[in-house]
Amino acid sequence: MPRLFSAYVIVDWSAAAKPTTGADSIWIGVLKRDVRFRMAFESFNPATRGEAEKRLATILDDLKKRSERALLGFDFPLGFPRGFTAALKLPGEQPWRAAWDQVDKMVKDKADNTNNRFGVASEINRRITGGPFPFWGCPPKDALTTLQPKRTRTHGPDDLPEFRHADLAAKGAASIWKLYYNGSVGGQAILGIPAVRRLKLARGEGVKVWPFETGFKALTAADLDGVEAVVAEVYPSLFKAQGAPGEVKDLVQVRTTAEHFAKLDEAGKLGALFGAAKGTAADAVLDAEREEGWILGAGA
Repeated sequence: MPRLFSAYVIVDWSAAAKPTTGADSIWIGVLKRDVRFRMAFESFNPATRGEAEKRLATILDDLKKRSERALLGFDFPLGFPRGFTAALKLPGEQPWRAAWDQVDKMVKDKADNTNNRFGVASEINRRITGGPFPFWGCPPKDALTTLQPKRTRTHGPDDLPEFRHADLAAKGAASIWKLYYNGSVGGQAILGIPAVRRLKLARGEGVKVWPFETGFKALTAADLDGVEAVVAEVYPSLFKAQGAPGEVKDLVQVRTTAEHFAKLDEAGKLGALFGAAKGTAADAVLDAEREEGWILGAGA
């Protein structure tokens, strides 16, 4: 069985409010064939999200010239818990796309990494509940009536879910509602989704976002005919990462994740991961395709 991809690009995103490199910053790992057709890894550590977007464009342009299809994995949620779009009364028949458009409209992310992610979350809270819920977590200086440093209450039966189906399947994935502190992904999602949206708009049908545009199903080479890159959500903590002494953890994780998917692809087993695991409820599959998205490999 032929490989689905010839390159594996894994992105560890960051919601930093100033330019930063090293630990807890953006890392881009690229595993692709070198001039001798051997798989080789290289990494990039751009200081800002703007620089990261330019680097990703260059990487994808290079792969396109070489007619090489890429798996492009981002380590933040590409969708919100089910009901998010309805709670905001957003128009459109594709909830995931409506949410992307809304977040992009609200986010201000400057070249120096200065951003308004806390303001965006606060405004979404105001529209959904009128209080500091469901988003939570921020430095005390950024606290607002509708966004507090600590969680103010737990999720009840009438609230939006705390976790997506994929978060529960991944066993340990953080909730998108958590914006700040260790293990948070909310800030990365708020600032990352507009970046992925721009990438998608710039490349059109050459880029497919899984599972929203591909369906939550096993993929074959025929399914990806004419596709330059498949965007997927990844969760590096699913894989045991072992690096050399002194290596930055984020770098080790993007390399380990890229190598993991490359090995599965080489063995003809990666395509199946794009489908729902046996026993996944029908409503979870529908929610994943329409609004929530899924983590590649979660529940497998």
